[in-house]
Amino acid sequence: QVQLVESGGGLVQPGGSLTLSCAASGIIFTPSVMGWYRQAPGKQREFVARIFSFGGTNYADSVKGRFTISRDNAKNTVYLQMNSLKSEDTAVYYCNSVVAGADYWGQGTQITVSS
Repeated sequence: QVQLVESGGGLVQPGGSLTLSCAASGIIFTPSVMGWYRQAPGKQREFVARIFSFGGTNYADSVKGRFTISRDNAKNTVYLQMNSLKSEDTAVYYCNSVVAGADYWGQGTQITVSS
């Protein structure tokens, strides 16, 4: 059974930084895509960033230049380095992984950007 476990969320001041991690377990094939989505209160879940097994990346316009996604294929782990955080980045962040054509989600981790 595939499981995604996120870590690294919390409270941070505007302008601060955080790094999220997501480790995938119970998989046989290397995930073709690993990524992050977020959902703010009262809003729909939205795409943040993704990274493909070959290293290609995509970012939402709202985080370009501030967030960096990376992955360790040997550990089936994806990271999201978030810099220059803004109040509008406050949300529950979800890890996503595509393995053999199937979508998997983590349980989510809260990030609150507030002074």
